[in-house]
Amino acid sequence: MPASITLSKLTWSTPDGRALLSDLDLTFGPERAGLVGRNGVGKTTLLKLISGEMRPRSGKVTVSGILGVLRQTVQVEPGETVADLFGIAEGLALLRRAESGEATAEELAEADWTLESRVASALASLGLNAAPETRLATMSGGQSTRARLAALIFMEPNFLLLDEPTNNLDREGRTAVIDRLAAWRGGAIIVSHDRELLETMDSIVELAPLGATRYGGGWSRYRERKALALTAARRDLADAEKRVAEIARGRQETAERKARKDRAGQGRRAKGDMPRILAGLRKDRSEDTSGENARLAERRRAQALEAAASARERIEVLQPLSVVLPPTNLPASKSVLVIDAVSVGYEPDRPIIQDLSLVITGPERIAVVGPNGSGKTTVLALVTGQLRPWSGTVQVMTDSAMFDQKVSFLDPSDSIRDNFRRLNPKADENACRAALARFMFRADAALQVVSELSGGQLLRAGLACVLGGPIPPPLLILDEPTNHLDIDSIEAVEAGLRAYDGALLVVSHDETFLDAIGVARRLDLACAQTRSL
Repeated sequence: MPASITLSKLTWSTPDGRALLSDLDLTFGPERAGLVGRNGVGKTTLLKLISGEMRPRSGKVTVSGILGVLRQTVQVEPGETVADLFGIAEGLALLRRAESGEATAEELAEADWTLESRVASALASLGLNAAPETRLATMSGGQSTRARLAALIFMEPNFLLLDEPTNNLDREGRTAVIDRLAAWRGGAIIVSHDRELLETMDSIVELAPLGATRYGGGWSRYRERKALALTAARRDLADAEKRVAEIARGRQETAERKARKDRAGQGRRAKGDMPRILAGLRKDRSEDTSGENARLAERRRAQALEAAASARERIEVLQPLSVVLPPTNLPASKSVLVIDAVSVGYEPDRPIIQDLSLVITGPERIAVVGPNGSGKTTVLALVTGQLRPWSGTVQVMTDSAMFDQKVSFLDPSDSIRDNFRRLNPKADENACRAALARFMFRADAALQVVSELSGGQLLRAGLACVLGGPIPPPLLILDEPTNHLDIDSIEAVEAGLRAYDGALLVVSHDETFLDAIGVARRLDLACAQTRSL
């Protein structure tokens, strides 16, 4: 029987009783399926239900085959090694005894002399060169993630369940994971917001509160289908609104005809032209007909209004954020940032950055790139004044705003609206609400407390408060802004940054994001030079 995963009427609720997954029916075969959806919709929960880590409230999960699971965050045990990941500690110990002449004849017969070379090959397929004895605690988070994925594939499962496998990886790590998964021929269900990885999928499964929808092909094909759905929803809304207007006109015309007819009948009765009994029968019949017509018209009107409301809801879900922002008025020749021959580090005699120079002029968009540990965050700390250079100078020649992953300039105890008014004291309430609405915080959504926002909402709120003011700062500094965001939130952030006409200095490993916001130059810390795109 071919390996498969089948979900039948799968239902799961949070401990407080909120339904997260309801009557979900899905089947996965030997394909690579990208699982997408907004944060909190239940993607990680679904992986846990499939793996058996959690039990459904109702419904059934049927797995035919062996699962390999890569979780988003894993605690490293003290002393845990690469060999432990691969489950080869005993086999490796036997080889060591054999090498030292301590193995028995029976043990020598059981020894797998290809073990180390096969492990090395598995690690190399993900760009790693590590001995089996290497302790995981000495590896970076990205290296550890790649080692765990290599160990999963080494065990040859039928299905991989991967939760954000490229999160927090540098460019080299992301490329290695994407390439390795592109060559995977088993089944895989991959939760990810990495659009470059999702482009290589065989299908995209979108999880939403109302269920799941499967789209054949990778990310681009999925977006094309979503765009068609948006066009259809807009057409349906136009048709429904037209129908509502037609019904309203029809009701008005019917009411006017009835009023004219009633006036004529009253006139004839007043003249005595019609017998009283006949007049009464006609009046009753007219009232019955009018009542039935009114009820029919009301049903048609209710149906048209319901169709219009449904179409509006679909548009709200499908329509990407589009933002119009006040200009920064940053002149093209204005010097924004000058870093001149800077060296700096965190320990004496161990510089992270040496003799770095960078100039940003006018509304340039520059990405700071390089492998993990090359000093990208250090550059931002220099620019924001959190770190002083050992030598050289750093000059920021305009107003700026720094977006870290916590959006620290927002007061978590205040609402989005109150944060906006604090950061933009000259803006009145109408300007505040209009600015927040442009970033999809309409009506009561603007009154949400910052500490209760999701990661995507938090960054969007920060952009609204900074970019939505009367005059946005001419320089924005962003540190890995897309980490932990769902794709809808990433695209909302991209829309806001595309509408911004100031300068950008961005640290990000997300190439799709960098392309979307128009980055034209890169400061590559691996070779300490800038290059234009």
